[in-house]
Amino acid sequence: MKRSDRRPFWEERPLHRLSEEEWESLCDRCGLCCLHKLEDSDSGEVWYTRAACRLLDLEACRCSRYEHRSRIIPDCITLTPENLPQQDWLPPSCAYRRLYLGLALPSWHPLLTGRSESVREAGISACHFAIPEEPGMDLEAELLDWPAVCRRTRQDGAS
Repeated sequence: MKRSDRRPFWEERPLHRLSEEEWESLCDRCGLCCLHKLEDSDSGEVWYTRAACRLLDLEACRCSRYEHRSRIIPDCITLTPENLPQQDWLPPSCAYRRLYLGLALPSWHPLLTGRSESVREAGISACHFAIPEEPGMDLEAELLDWPAVCRRTRQDGAS
């Protein structure tokens, strides 16, 4: 079989068998995981705010200290195939979450379009609306009402 006849790597192998480079390429650089989130302790709903982690470069829409983020921000989660099942706060548009749930990549994903700009063009990028976090910020005042992308409910298949 010719390489061009093969299915894409994310369809060929389970997430835990991907190389580090392949795993990292699944991230679409939307920045949604870098937004502060609040969880309703009664319903389990996770609400995203427009307040971004201080390390998120809002121009480039990527972490400014990616390699060291977990040391600088102790709450920052390094996503792995092993801990992915516990990360039910990931937005429904997230490639990691979608593949874990057996769904296809969204049509705007850079691995499909070949263009990193497709995320912003699709309106998925947090950098369209995110603001930098500030000490003492009232996160409840910054809640987003963007349910299709930023709100997870128990119906989404998350526990």
